[in-house]
Amino acid sequence: MDFGPFLFLATLEGLVQAAVLCLTALGLSLVFGVMRVVNVAHGEFYMLGAVIAWWVTSIVGIHPAVGFAAALAIAPLAVGAIAFAGERLILKRLDYNPEATIVATIGMLYVIQQMALLFFGPDPRPVEAPFYFRIQFPWFGYSGYKLIVVAAAIAILLIAWFVIAKTRIGLVMRATQFDGDTAQAFGIPVNRVYASVFAVGAMFAAVAAVLIVPIRQAHYLMGLDPLLLSFIVVILGGLGSIRGTIVAAILIGLSDGIISVFFSPTLAKMASTLLVALVLVFRPQGLFGREEL
Repeated sequence: MDFGPFLFLATLEGLVQAAVLCLTALGLSLVFGVMRVVNVAHGEFYMLGAVIAWWVTSIVGIHPAVGFAAALAIAPLAVGAIAFAGERLILKRLDYNPEATIVATIGMLYVIQQMALLFFGPDPRPVEAPFYFRIQFPWFGYSGYKLIVVAAAIAILLIAWFVIAKTRIGLVMRATQFDGDTAQAFGIPVNRVYASVFAVGAMFAAVAAVLIVPIRQAHYLMGLDPLLLSFIVVILGGLGSIRGTIVAAILIGLSDGIISVFFSPTLAKMASTLLVALVLVFRPQGLFGREEL
């Protein structure tokens, strides 16, 4: 294959990576932006979404599309419920202390991971795609499902933007993010907002996992790479900046996909880490973050 078509193929793969990364990193950024909590267990919520998707599709054996639709509905709700319970039982009791919540979410990471190993097992499990078709380009055919993943991620991001920017729910979230004490004084139930945001952040990760699991299979250790890349995206875009998160996710996803195709995934991760190091040195607040005065 010539360089041009090969680059186009790598770009398509990068777009798929960027789409999934946008959803995963958005959940992490949302939790930090509103709660100021660094959720180290975020990758395990991603993994849990994939595992539950496999379980649901295994039970619903009517048709792959029916099983996938059920997984897309059930997995995020189940993961959100687990995250909500974890926030109520653990993070709330720690009063959202930054250092304590990091340690607590590390503990949640290992608990979720080991529970998945116990009940799911150590072997990767495939999830059948809801449909199979190929889009024929002049040089090669490409999976139509992968392009559906990109389109679905864009739709979800647009819905998330509308809710955050244009609805009362988003106004409450933004007020809590800006000044929790003042929001509490005006009657906003800040603790319930925190719990809901933590659950929604986990649900974003679960949706991303359900979309990608027909391509990459479910495995109890699959949360590590999404967690690392999500942290890279959030730091690069600016802590708590939704716009920065999306821009950085597209940048990292495309570069990761292209470098992985042309060279190796290891080099792609090294390049992303080097980029974050440069941003931390020359612009510590991130590309779109606000500098602390």
